[in-house]
Amino acid sequence: MSSIAILIWVINVTLDTVGHVALKFAAVSDSKESTELARWKFMLGSFPLWVGIVCFCLEFVVWLAFLSVLSLSQGVLLGAINMVSIVIAGRLVFKEKLDRMRLLGMALITVGVIFVGIYA
Repeated sequence: MSSIAILIWVINVTLDTVGHVALKFAAVSDSKESTELARWKFMLGSFPLWVGIVCFCLEFVVWLAFLSVLSLSQGVLLGAINMVSIVIAGRLVFKEKLDRMRLLGMALITVGVIFVGIYA
């Protein structure tokens, strides 16, 4: 895999992870609003929501660039590492639990991505 593909891949993973974490922050913000509509209005004005939206818009552009330097099958398989980075971020930022099955799944995804990356 070329150095430009690796750089684009790292940017993609970063944007995807930050986007998911930002949206989670927006979703769990303590708005103390009494109705669901009021909670949604509060969320629409929250900074994390807009950070997440911007990250996903940028990720869309970066994903197109990534697919321009790799085949679709390689790109999608390498993109699977996003799931691992998001789970790790959830653990670090939100103290979410990781059981053995999740850890095994993350390990299998990581090994698969390594194999695809080596032969890309």
